[in-house]
Amino acid sequence: MSESANSKVRAKVWVTPDQVEALRSASYSTGTEYLQQRNEAIIAFMYDTGLRVGELVQVDVSLLRNGNSELYLPTEIQKDYPNENSPPPVTLTLSKDTTRLLSAYLNARWKDSPALFPSRSADRISEQGVRNMLHKVADEAGIQPYKVDGSRGDASDVTPHALRHGVAYRMMNEEEGNTLYDVRNRLRHGSIQTTERIYDHLLKV
Repeated sequence: MSESANSKVRAKVWVTPDQVEALRSASYSTGTEYLQQRNEAIIAFMYDTGLRVGELVQVDVSLLRNGNSELYLPTEIQKDYPNENSPPPVTLTLSKDTTRLLSAYLNARWKDSPALFPSRSADRISEQGVRNMLHKVADEAGIQPYKVDGSRGDASDVTPHALRHGVAYRMMNEEEGNTLYDVRNRLRHGSIQTTERIYDHLLKV
């Protein structure tokens, strides 16, 4: 792959752990009060699992297992990437922090719906609904995500995919003992080459 082609697939915007903490805190100073806990849960859940937004909105409560400490992802929810081979079902282990947050959220949820994350007007939040929420929370928190060209972005650059890229950054730079294979498994890439192409520049040397 040429350098120009390689640059097109590289992660262009990502957030760091301290920025995610700021996003979670800002969830409680933006938006309707009864949605604030849901919004923090969405941010923490995405930053733990690395789910794509199209996968996130399809997650039902019934896919949480073992006291909300695991997420079962059936094939039909997962995006076929980078080819048309359907990925196998997978079970993701959630952090203790995410498990506690999800349990508290579900115990106090204002709406009983099959979907893990409903919206005010529907039983399931939309992809755009997630993006809009992130932008508002990021604006409140004053987040300037990191960009591949060395500059800093603004709140409008804080997207679900910036959180997903942030998972790779955290695993490679903030946690001990992870390899690119661990990142690949968490983000469910079709090949290790995909992981290398997207994230090689995020690894500090």
